[in-house]
Formats: sequence, structure tokens, C-alpha cells
Amino acid sequence: MKLAISGTYSSGKTSTVMALSYYTGVPRTVAAAIREIMPLAVPGKRLTEVTPAEYVQLAVRRHAGRVAAEARLGDSFLSDGTSLQEWIYASARVQFGMDPGAGQVVAREDLDLEMLFFEKVTDQLGHAFRQHVAGTYDAVVHLVNERPIADDGHRPMNEAFRTYCDDMLVRTVHELGIPLYEYRGSIEERLVQLAAQFDLSPVMSVDDAIERMRADYDAIDKRLEHERALAGTPR
Repeated sequence: MKLAISGTYSSGKTSTVMALSYYTGVPRTVAAAIREIMPLAVPGKRLTEVTPAEYVQLAVRRHAGRVAAEARLGDSFLSDGTSLQEWIYASARVQFGMDPGAGQVVAREDLDLEMLFFEKVTDQLGHAFRQHVAGTYDAVVHLVNERPIADDGHRPMNEAFRTYCDDMLVRTVHELGIPLYEYRGSIEERLVQLAAQFDLSPVMSVDDAIERMRADYDAIDKRLEHERALAGTPR
């Protein structure tokens, strides 16, 4: 089964995928995240500083990384999100601005020519990315938006933007006709329920899976984009 764990910012996708992979033995896709791509794509910039054109580059790089990671694993894997995120996070910036954390919704009549062209480009990316998602995943698990946004300097601290993206994710999966399962609760509850839902046999205890996940998660390089660039080659 090709199963995607979906959700918006700070929903717990990465930790859930890591722990579920350990718990069930199903491999997870490993692809560079936006924060890891930034120093190579737009050196020295924060995500809030990128132009619309630069954001398109980031979205395409992220999508390409996902596709390559999926291809390496064949017909059975867990995916940390989907390319719908890249499209939706780009598309939502037309309404909320390139820095959604600024909290200023942009009226359509105030969009400049650059943003109007960005909207057309993201619409086309969405067409391609939706086709990829529809043809790839057997099911999508959506982690309900029930946790506060992690203030790590990378995520946009804008609850309206986050909710907009979350609603768009759920609506799009329904439109694509992919079976969608929504989950709430603690990481422990998620692991047990997910394994039962998809007939995945545990290969270790929940506690051991979570301990291994936390070790992996703690090892992730969480430096901001400009800090990585200043330090040279990403860790």
C-alpha cells in the first residue's frame, strides 16, 4: 500500500510517519524538505523573503524529490505529506501574500502583475501535482489541525492561512476520489489506530517506535535557511 500522511503545518506528519514506519516496518519516503532545499535554491534567503518565481522553483524541487523518493520504494511506502502541499501553500500565497506570517490578506484588485502571473503558474502546477497524487496513493490519512503552530521561525505564524490550507487539502483529496481518513489524538493513539485501520502488523512496541522516532527527529537539522547558507554545506 502507498499511504500518504497529510495535514497542514505542525499537524505532526513527520513524527507520525517516522514512528509508524518503525512500528510497522513499512518504509517511508525520505526527500529533502523545503528548509533543506533553500540554501541550494535561494542561498542566504529566508522563506519569507523569496519572490514568487523563487517559490515556484522551491515547489518544483520539492515535488521532484518526492517523486524520486517514491519511485525508489515501489508499491509499498509511507509518504510524509504529498505534492498537494507544495501546490496549496503556493496557491494560498496569492491571497495571503508571499509572507503569510505578516497577517495581511491581499484583496484581489490589489494583486500586481507578478502575483497574477504567479497565480496562473500555480494553477498549472496544481493541475500536474493533482494528477500525480491521484495516480500514486492508495489512501490518504489527514491529521486534523488540532495543535498550535510550532514557532520555529520557518512556519508562517498565521492561523487563518493554516486553516485555509488545511481545508483545501481535505477538499482536494475528496475531489480526487482518494480514500481519506481523518485522525486525531496522541502519537500513541495514531500508531495503534493506523496499524489497525490498514492491517499493518507491528514489528516492535509503540514505545520503542516512538523512542526511535524521537532520536531521528532530534537529529533533523532545524537551522533556518540563512543560517544553513552562512554555515556552508547543509548538515
